Amino acid sequence: MANHKSALKRIRSNEKRRVLNRYQHKTTRNAIKALRLSTDKTDAAAKLSTVISMIDKLAKKNIIHDNKASNLKSKLTKHVAKL
Repeated sequence: MANHKSALKRIRSNEKRRVLNRYQHKTTRNAIKALRLSTDKTDAAAKLSTVISMIDKLAKKNIIHDNKASNLKSKLTKHVAKL
């Protein structure tokens, strides 16, 4: 276990960030799954903008890589266009 005050604070803050990152990532994955399962084009188009926004936020915070975000957005946009 760490002895310095700053190291103890870093442990606490890392845990807080880890929990928040996991929550945001899981929420985005669930939204992506819901978008892929939707069959109505207008409903999917409405969901697409919110999902893309969520993906961009994850990429901005380095929770996912920028290229992964681009690939996800591209595939989801193609999926909605194909409906």
